Amino acid sequence: MTAERMDGQEFVTVEIYDQQYHLAGTDLARVRRLAARVDEQMRAVSAQGRTVDSLRVAVLAALNLADALMRAEERLAGLSAEAHADTSISREELLERARRLSGILESVLDTASGS
Repeated sequence: MTAERMDGQEFVTVEIYDQQYHLAGTDLARVRRLAARVDEQMRAVSAQGRTVDSLRVAVLAALNLADALMRAEERLAGLSAEAHADTSISREELLERARRLSGILESVLDTASGS
């Protein structure tokens, strides 16, 4: 994997499933990591021995990656909903505490002004 600069843009050459690709990007380290992940998935699909056709291997690898992405998105949505629910509960608890403290403060002030 090599990096070069052409016309102000940065390019990197990566190898995915024994093929070289010349890719542009603003974060070349990320492009390299993404290429490595795709290569890893394609090799995992190929190792299962279902097919030798590189296009079919690429499609199956893409499906695996899309599945992983969808699971991560669903998990994030679930965590976000949980966090939102926890925040709502905390707000209600805080409001209730504020009401109780306000009542205590009024009681103390009433007692202090009556003495």
